[in-house]
Amino acid sequence: MLETGIKAPSFSLLDQDGQMHTLEEYRGRKVILYFYPKDNTPGCTKQACGFGERYPQFTEKGAVVLGISKDSVASHKRFQEKYSLPFTLLSDTELEAIQAYDVWKEKTLYGKKSMGVVRTTYLIDEEGMIVRAMDKVKAAENPAQMLDLLQEKA
Repeated sequence: MLETGIKAPSFSLLDQDGQMHTLEEYRGRKVILYFYPKDNTPGCTKQACGFGERYPQFTEKGAVVLGISKDSVASHKRFQEKYSLPFTLLSDTELEAIQAYDVWKEKTLYGKKSMGVVRTTYLIDEEGMIVRAMDKVKAAENPAQMLDLLQEKA
C-alpha cells in the first residue's frame, strides 16, 4: 500500500465502455480509487453496490468513484449493467495501476498461496495527492467509511 502525502501514480486504463481514463483528467476533484479482486463475487458486489447507492452523496461532495480490477472491459460492462452501477470501472488486465498502487500481493485461500488484488481504497485530493490509504478494507463497510471521510475533510 502506498503512503499518504505522496503524489498518486498516474494511469491510463479503459473503462467498461472502452473509453480511456487517466488520473489527470480528474484534477480539481477528489477521487475515491478502490481496488477490488473480481467482478460478480459476493464481497466485490457488496462494495460496488454500496458505492453505487451512495454515489449521489459522493458527487455532492465533489468526489468521483473509480473501481479498478484486473477483469476485462467486457466483464466490467456486464457487472455494471447487472447492478446499475453509476460510476466508472477500470480494467487493468496488465496490472499497470494495480502494481503502481502496491495492491498486488500474495494471498492465502484455504491454505493455497496465490497472487491477487488486496482490497484497498485510496482517497486522492484535487491536486492528485494521496490523503488517505486503507488496506484490507471490509467490502460492505468501505463505501460508508469513505463517505464519512469526505464529510470530515469538507
